[in-house]
Amino acid sequence: MYMKELDLLKKDWQKSEGSFEQLSEKDIYAMIHKKSSSIVKWILIVSILEFVVLNGLGWFLPDPYQAKYDQLHPNLSLLEYFNYGLNLGFIILFYKNYKTISIFNDATLLIKHILSTRKIVNYYIYWNIIITGFIGAFAFIDGWNKSWKESGKLGAIPDDGIGFIIPLIFAMLFLMLFIWSFYKILYGNFLGKLKNNYEELQKIES
Repeated sequence: MYMKELDLLKKDWQKSEGSFEQLSEKDIYAMIHKKSSSIVKWILIVSILEFVVLNGLGWFLPDPYQAKYDQLHPNLSLLEYFNYGLNLGFIILFYKNYKTISIFNDATLLIKHILSTRKIVNYYIYWNIIITGFIGAFAFIDGWNKSWKESGKLGAIPDDGIGFIIPLIFAMLFLMLFIWSFYKILYGNFLGKLKNNYEELQKIES
C-alpha cells in the first residue's frame, strides 16, 4: 500500500517537481498523524486493560491475609488507594491526549503533543515502578516471614533494624527491575514509534 502511494507521488513529480514536494509533505504528515493517533489510542487501551486486569485480580480474588497486612501496614494500604486514583488520572490524561491528537491538523501542534504523550507515559511508568516495587517489597517480606513462622524454623526477617532494611532494599530493587522489564515490553514499542513519528515531523518542519 505504501509503495503504491510512493509510485503515485513519483508520477506527480514527473509533472511538476514543486507540486510533488508539496504533496509529499502533506501526504507524509497525514500518515504520521494517523499513526500517532492510533499509537496513543493503543496506549489508552493497554493502560485500561492493565488497570482492570491487575487490580481486578486483587478485587475478585481476595487474599485472606489482606486484613492482617492492612493492620500491619495501614499507611501502605492508604498509599495503594492513592495509587488507584493516580493511575486513573493517568488514564484520563491518555484519553485527553488521544482526543486532542485525533483532531490536529498542524504539524507543530502534533509535535508538541507527541512529546507530551511520551512524557506522560514515562511518568506513568516511573511512578508504577517505584510505588509497586516499594509496596511489593513489604508484601514479599510479610509473605516470607509468614512462611517461616508457619514452618516453625528460624529464618524470618526482623521487623526493624539493618536486618530488615537490607532485605527490603534487595526485594524492592528486584521487583523494580522486573516491573521495568514488564513495562518495557508493554509500552516500549509504542514509545519507540512515537519517537520515530516525532523525528519525521521534525524533518518536515525543518
